[in-house]
Amino acid sequence: MKILEGKNVIITGASRGIGKGIAEIFANHGANVAFTFSSSEAPALELEKALTEKGIKAKAYKSNAASFGAAEELVKQVLEDFGGIDILINNAGITKDNLLMRMGEEDFDSVIEINLKSVFNMTKAVQRTMLKQRKGSIINMSSVVGVKGNAGQTNYAASKAGMIGFTKSVALELGSRNIRCNAVAPGFIETEMTDKLDEKTVQGWRNAIPLKRGGLPEDVANACLFLASDMSAYITGQVLNVDGGMLT
Repeated sequence: MKILEGKNVIITGASRGIGKGIAEIFANHGANVAFTFSSSEAPALELEKALTEKGIKAKAYKSNAASFGAAEELVKQVLEDFGGIDILINNAGITKDNLLMRMGEEDFDSVIEINLKSVFNMTKAVQRTMLKQRKGSIINMSSVVGVKGNAGQTNYAASKAGMIGFTKSVALELGSRNIRCNAVAPGFIETEMTDKLDEKTVQGWRNAIPLKRGGLPEDVANACLFLASDMSAYITGQVLNVDGGMLT
């Protein structure tokens, strides 16, 4: 059963990793996928082609979600190309890790701008359409680090914790119009970024997780699929940890 048949979704930062996994699973379930990338054009176009071959409409857009104007322009273009927006997944994000005493102002500001301000920009841009439709699902990609903190990631943790507060507030504001807003908080997910870590470090992470393995992009994507679909029609303002029990 294709539980998102005919739905239109925007996913920011989906040319690789978790975003790519979400795009693929949503397409498998019948959703038309508009997704953004910042610089990796070749992988984005390759993904666009692969998604289209699944029988749905897909299009890659080069866009900077951290720019208010660019977010508005993106939403305008997606509406023209797809005819509507049912689901927004705010997934774009970066890390610039360092201890607080060594962290520069630019490293703090850029992480907040790309990870958190982008969520404001995109949510505000799609809000008008969803209000008119009197329906919609917004999913914000937070992190377990936003729930518990992490040494060396004050900027990243602040951005992801801010996202949770934003999620709960939007859920309260827009719930009366049947617009739901939830957050997903992944734990240690094995992607291209973690492939760069040495095996000893990765194994240390796995050993500390009750399920004794790292998560996969599809683990996060399946959680998003649930929150995007009518299966979660009575769920809003929540944070779903996808962490193998890390925070248990």
